[in-house]
Amino acid sequence: MVVTDDDAPGTDTGATADPQAAIDEASGDRRTSRPQGFTAGDTPEGIPFIGAGPGDPGLLTVTGRELCEAADLVVHAGSLVNSELLEAYCADAETVSSIGKDLEELIPLMRDAYEAGQTVVRLHSGDPAIYGAALEQMDALASEGVPAYFVPGVTSAFAASATLRTQLTLNGVANHVAFTRPQGKTLDPEEDHIGDFVGMGDVTTCIYLGTHAVSETMDRLLEAGHDPETPVTVVYHASWPDEDVIEGTIGSIGEKIEEAGYRASALVIIGEAVGEAGYDRSYLYDGWASRGPDSDGTDDAVQEADD
Repeated sequence: MVVTDDDAPGTDTGATADPQAAIDEASGDRRTSRPQGFTAGDTPEGIPFIGAGPGDPGLLTVTGRELCEAADLVVHAGSLVNSELLEAYCADAETVSSIGKDLEELIPLMRDAYEAGQTVVRLHSGDPAIYGAALEQMDALASEGVPAYFVPGVTSAFAASATLRTQLTLNGVANHVAFTRPQGKTLDPEEDHIGDFVGMGDVTTCIYLGTHAVSETMDRLLEAGHDPETPVTVVYHASWPDEDVIEGTIGSIGEKIEEAGYRASALVIIGEAVGEAGYDRSYLYDGWASRGPDSDGTDDAVQEADD
């Protein structure tokens, strides 16, 4: 059942929360207030902040699906969450889009429903740890006496790499991955490090929230002297039915995106891992791992992590 803004639970009850005061209070050393005994995958008492994944309902985790199916109220990220997922797993819940609502509306909404005995779920797109603005909601809820916790999800960079059938890290090509966003309303120019990442050479740079700024970003990279032939791939709506892949280079991708007309919901990936560059065979599967623990004393799991 879809709930409109007029009949959404919590809109007329309880005192208005002060999220900013809660954020300020929680800005100290988070390690000292971290709950003991909790680990990812646990489902304690409280409101779960669930990563809905990149789009395909099948990429919601099992834990996320079970919590959604048991919910009375699901506050979700609007069109960023596939409606098919809501229909499949949230059919018995009231659903409220968070789009257009500020913290002063969202916190009382979830708090009041939770205190009324409802099972509340907060559903973010992708993984809430990546540009999810989840922690400020959780801190504000905590200040109201409402516990909350994370349930990880699949971020769009991983869905994009699956679509492209490549790894974001490749031996001899890309040793690092950077999740970033371009300068704009919420990021000052001096905080934009895309050029730094690209300049390192062995970094796969994944740009979130920047489809509208692809041309400007590429122009800045060119002005800074970066190779115009550096591979760039844009994956629009990764894992959605209308997914589209646009391939190009720093010198060409801006024009291609402009022609396609995409302004949002796409991931931009810069680096040789999405190009045609060859890569080196890993140590793990060249016989190294079968030499036994006495070969050099290195644990196989450590070596696999290194690869």
